[in-house]
Amino acid sequence: MHELSITQSVVEAVRDRIPDAAVTCVRLDIGALSGVVPDALLFCFDLVTAGTNLEGARLEITQHAGRYRCRDCGKEFEPEDLIALCPCGSADAAVIAGAQLQIASVEVA
Repeated sequence: MHELSITQSVVEAVRDRIPDAAVTCVRLDIGALSGVVPDALLFCFDLVTAGTNLEGARLEITQHAGRYRCRDCGKEFEPEDLIALCPCGSADAAVIAGAQLQIASVEVA
């Protein structure tokens, strides 16, 4: 479960930037193509924040859709399932959005 190490990295990043403030909320932007399971991050968050200045904080996650650009026809599209197939029929597509995992904001008391 790589979400545990991702959650640890998020908490460490927040603690490095805001070591002494009581953090009340962490907001993440996660792309649907990132390979990260938001529910798993939520599950790990309380465990990882125990005994830190983030203990008791909320974790809010906004998930963003994936977008591709077809290398054959140039059209941008959102995949309908796990296979990125352009409406033109081509499977030769580049990810242009939805692979991100970033801390959007942090709220302190």
